[in-house]
Amino acid sequence: MSADAATAVEEVYRSDWGRIVAILIGLVGDFDLAEESAQEAFTAAVDQWPLTGVPQSPRAWIIQTARHKAIDRIRRRERLHEKLESYADSGSLPALAEPRYDTNEIPDDRLRLIFTCCHPALVPEAQVALTLRTLCGLETDEIARAFLVPTPTMAQRLVRAKRKIRDAGIPYIVPGAPEMVARLDAVLTVIYLIFNEGYAATRGEQLVRADLCGEAIRLGRLVRKLTEPQPPAEATALLALMLLHDARQEARLDAAGDLVVLEDQDRSRWDQRQIAEALPLVEAALRDGPGPFALQAAIAALHCRATRAEDTDWPQIVRLYDLLERVQPSSIVSLNRAVAVAMAEGPQAGLLLIDRVAARRELDGYHLLHAARADLLRRLGSAEEAAKCYARALALVTNASERRYLERRLREVQPPV
Repeated sequence: MSADAATAVEEVYRSDWGRIVAILIGLVGDFDLAEESAQEAFTAAVDQWPLTGVPQSPRAWIIQTARHKAIDRIRRRERLHEKLESYADSGSLPALAEPRYDTNEIPDDRLRLIFTCCHPALVPEAQVALTLRTLCGLETDEIARAFLVPTPTMAQRLVRAKRKIRDAGIPYIVPGAPEMVARLDAVLTVIYLIFNEGYAATRGEQLVRADLCGEAIRLGRLVRKLTEPQPPAEATALLALMLLHDARQEARLDAAGDLVVLEDQDRSRWDQRQIAEALPLVEAALRDGPGPFALQAAIAALHCRATRAEDTDWPQIVRLYDLLERVQPSSIVSLNRAVAVAMAEGPQAGLLLIDRVAARRELDGYHLLHAARADLLRRLGSAEEAAKCYARALALVTNASERRYLERRLREVQPPV
């Protein structure tokens, strides 16, 4: 396969998988059929583009090819010409030219897909997992890792969720205002997790997937627009949180693509325009009560307001984590609070709290728990124990950039040979 063709296939897969699947679900009304047809279309691109050249619009080629694959599958599955005609007559399979996307369009295919997946007939975990699988193209094991459950358990959840949507005839639409309220929390969680996957990719060579970060921010803006003139505080807070994290994106990697931790980042590279947009949103969200996203956004705002790492108001960050633990208790929040306590009160105080989190065993398979513990042990001069924790984190990490960072840290605490 030629390098140009291979690169083109990879780029359209990474940037447009979710959009392509969302369009196909809108056309055929079936999650499995849409995914299978999209996969077949990408396989066809791998075979054909090296011979015929990369098409002028790779995304449109994939969609058109997937549409034909879907029609073929319907023909084989139903063996009834009338069935195919009923799809065509109903407009479910219209002739498809190059799709036109308006970033101000409400609703769009991806947002319709999120609201479909977040139907209250599905349990919350299934809502989020199904959207991540379909919209982001995450593999089942990646989603299982995010939920800290075994891969077979997550696979069963996804199968049940798709079956429920099909059997219950859940429509592929953005609901009206009353129904939207019932789904909004799940929708915001999905958008947040899409951003998280872009901000720190589960696997691969690159730490950051700017396409997912940008898409999550776009969707966050659309949701706020949908709920105007008084968007919910948490919708406002989520947009602010994503803008603040994304503003630091350029400083998170060095020239070699390796991770640069927050305290070592060149803050002159932070996007001050995005920060200036986000800070008033944080204040507006907090006025309506401290929800989980509002508190996280307030923490991110304190980081972004600090001109130097040593100017960070760590005691105030700890207080915000205290509130967050009460509003949204979880082992992840407790871990983040422990790190903040270490910065405010010293590594020994933070290590005590991390050991309490570790004792719950919920995060034993989470590499950042072991990495955080290793870092505090390193600061305390316990090189041997730190090395063990770094080794444990390395056994669990799946992103190449994070792996290189942990390997470098491990070398720093290992005795010279």
